[in-house]
Amino acid sequence: MSKICQITGKRPSRGYTYTIRGIAKKKKGIGLKVTGKTKRSFLPNLKRKRLWLAEENRFITLRLSMNALRTIDKLGLAEVVREMRAAGKKV
Repeated sequence: MSKICQITGKRPSRGYTYTIRGIAKKKKGIGLKVTGKTKRSFLPNLKRKRLWLAEENRFITLRLSMNALRTIDKLGLAEVVREMRAAGKKV
């Protein structure tokens, strides 16, 4: 299964990790210099959660980011599921 949040759509993104050498100017050096860049990926903080959907009297299992859990706390699970279904996602 892909690493995508079912509610927010967060997915892995790409970036770089930088290798730095030198002595900082505030420590009387000539400054820090980037000596290399390595590609890396930033992964979303995903968890598989089993939530009780009271309107349908059943549990649903979703793959959520922690940001999506905060959204569920704010709006309520029923509203979030309604929006997902309106967008054409299967729940």
